Amino acid sequence: MIHFIAENMAPIMFASMILFLILGYPVAFSLAANGLLFFFIGVELAPYSGGEIALSWPLLNAMPERFWGIMSNETLLAVPFFTFMGMILERSGMAEDLLDTVGQLFGPIRGGLAYAVVLVGALLAATTGVVAASVIAMGLISLPIMMRYGYDRRLASGVIAASGTLAQIIPPSLVLIVLADQLGRSVGDMYVGALIPGLVLTGFYMAYIFLTSIFRPDNVPALPLEARTLGHGVTSLLVALIGAAIVAYGAHLWLAPTHGANADILGATVGVTAIYVVAVLDKSLGIGLMSRLAQQVIIVLIPPLALVFLVLGTIFLGVATPTEGGAMGAVGALVLAAAKRRLSFEVIKQALTATTRLSSFVMFILIGARVFSLTFYGVNGHLWVEHLLVSLPGGEIGFLVVVSLLVFLLAFFLDFFELAFIIVPLLAPAAESLGIDLIWFGVLLGINMQTSFMHPPFGFALFYLRSVAARVPYIDKVTGKEIAPVTTGQIYWGAVPFVGIQILMICLAIAFPAMVMHYKGPEINMDNVEIVLPPFGSEGQLGLPGGLGLPPLGTPEDGSAGPAQPPAVPPVDLSQPPSFD
Repeated sequence: MIHFIAENMAPIMFASMILFLILGYPVAFSLAANGLLFFFIGVELAPYSGGEIALSWPLLNAMPERFWGIMSNETLLAVPFFTFMGMILERSGMAEDLLDTVGQLFGPIRGGLAYAVVLVGALLAATTGVVAASVIAMGLISLPIMMRYGYDRRLASGVIAASGTLAQIIPPSLVLIVLADQLGRSVGDMYVGALIPGLVLTGFYMAYIFLTSIFRPDNVPALPLEARTLGHGVTSLLVALIGAAIVAYGAHLWLAPTHGANADILGATVGVTAIYVVAVLDKSLGIGLMSRLAQQVIIVLIPPLALVFLVLGTIFLGVATPTEGGAMGAVGALVLAAAKRRLSFEVIKQALTATTRLSSFVMFILIGARVFSLTFYGVNGHLWVEHLLVSLPGGEIGFLVVVSLLVFLLAFFLDFFELAFIIVPLLAPAAESLGIDLIWFGVLLGINMQTSFMHPPFGFALFYLRSVAARVPYIDKVTGKEIAPVTTGQIYWGAVPFVGIQILMICLAIAFPAMVMHYKGPEINMDNVEIVLPPFGSEGQLGLPGGLGLPPLGTPEDGSAGPAQPPAVPPVDLSQPPSFD
């Protein structure tokens, strides 16, 4: 029996860890306690394992170095920066302004409020990267309005929860940072690879709303005229956008001779800045150049879009690392909050408290995972997992399908941080041995982990929405009618179609890897590459004349021909004792 336990320590340890988590023990302490417990057992059973266990007491001396590696990891600095940025923006009222403005813009069409929720969810994802902030803000603001004007409760709940989870896959996502760190890849590459799948998923959500507006129009009514407080003015907005495009193109032509490839970005910046200044002056001075709708859309949308460019644009252009981009985003969020006069000591205190709590949560899980992995690798658990997964039928595709199903099922019980710190390090070696690009693999896992927020019974996005949705009937302040509450069953059933869309997105990402692999840039044909070396020496000499500007070896400093002769050394008389005068 002892020999059986010793030779199968890895699967026993893995099953024990899953049992600890299912029983509800804190993740960080479950990992650390499990690792230390099996370390002690492994050391005692090592003589009976036939070489399967490579644990000894001196191995514990490596633990401080592993902890220091976590603390000194600069990539993880992006986590508190982006969290702080999201907390500040949540308290700055940006979500309220965006939902109100975009809702008015799309209000005249069926499903307009649902379209607004999806677009604002994507924009909040690109600025905050925090699911809880997005879902709670949209649940507080949009859900009562959607219920007021007759939206189907299941669809309204599903749209809000699904749009909030876009923060998991659209950069700057915290999940992508953690996945890149665990897979040993660049966060910038992970962001670039995840951008197109995130935008495609956003388009799928909008397509679902469009189909609902065609086949079930009563579920997604348009805003009535009395609710369109900004009136009409789409034509004015289009004219303003065309004017901005003309200014941007003119600036591009003017800057192209001096700034080269950066002229297009600088030109776009000039055009956007120009239209923003015009809109602010028009509103403050009452000139009347634009409609109220055009003014509001431009003034509300441009600051968060500028913040997106400040964070993601600098990362994609290679100007800043993700950590530096997060720092700039945090400063930009403070500036936006101050510009709206909503920045106070209390807001900063709340944001710092939430940031510290989340960052500590991540760090403690990482420390626990390091303790667990030290023992798990010592019992050759990584080899057990790799052999188990590599031997699956179907090769690369079979591996991806099985792993996707495994992560999807584990997401019913485990949080995305737990999946990233526990499961991903075990899957990465098998994926790499099969020749799977780890950025592609990471994005697939990110899309899959997004479903952990959505599917019952433990979807956190559903819990966030449940916490702010009405539980009892109430009287609407605008219409004076009694509004029925949103039941938990309606929230759960509303999420089901969007979970199906996310599964479809996983299948498409597996079938069309080019959606992610574009991060590598254009392929280089090595058959046409010609390597030319500069000439080294001439006429058989070993010197470096010509291009490198160095004289041949042995050339005298005065430039005369012939090699320089070393100075003559006088002979030493060994017949006399040495003198030290």
